[in-house]
Amino acid sequence: MEPVAPVTHPAVMSRGFWLGMLIFCAWLVTLLGLLLVDPLRWSPPALLLAVGVRTFLQTGLFILGHDAMHRTLVPARRWFNDGLGRLALLLYAALPYGHCRRQHLRHHRSPGSVRDPDFRSTSSDGPLLWYVRFMGNYLSTAQLLRLLLTWAVVALALARTEPLRATNVMIFWILPLVLSSFQLFLFGTYLPHRHGVCPGEDDNGVRSLPCSWFLSLLACYHFGYHREHHACPTVPWFRLPQLSNR
Repeated sequence: MEPVAPVTHPAVMSRGFWLGMLIFCAWLVTLLGLLLVDPLRWSPPALLLAVGVRTFLQTGLFILGHDAMHRTLVPARRWFNDGLGRLALLLYAALPYGHCRRQHLRHHRSPGSVRDPDFRSTSSDGPLLWYVRFMGNYLSTAQLLRLLLTWAVVALALARTEPLRATNVMIFWILPLVLSSFQLFLFGTYLPHRHGVCPGEDDNGVRSLPCSWFLSLLACYHFGYHREHHACPTVPWFRLPQLSNR
């Protein structure tokens, strides 16, 4: 692996923070803007592109929360780092930061073992059962109710101005969240942690995915470099490709 600047280096801190702010602002601006459009005036390719961008930004919120769990979002200011992490996970899916951080650190301590909360419970679990269990470890009934209430309030407010705008909540907010959860599971858990199916595993069965820099970014903010992430969890997402020997 190539040498990487320490995470406390000022340039790393500044770049990580400003990339985070860019994702936060882009998520909010696109959400507010798309909630007010008339989807019937849009062509199917335009709608697909908008949903794709929203899904990418939705996943970005979780990546920011994830980096905050490793205290790499704003390394020099732990209170600020954790505050941004809480905000990112709240906006992502009303996820509790403290619980998510404890679960994720357990995953890093024992990846692929019975103590790993993100791993399948039995070897016979297929991707669907594994996904359901994975989501169940992070999303509770109370969180789902909070999300449903938020979506319902926003949809009703939009319907008062234009009835069809209420569907925008489903198209540009709920659908991107669902797609993002599949994206994170597929590229951040399922593909990197399946045992014995690909070369390049480390001793814990963690592997990186073979794809270009650009596809790695689009797939899941470079979390396809998963072996590198487990080897150096304090390296922020945008520097993971620098650790690879590919």
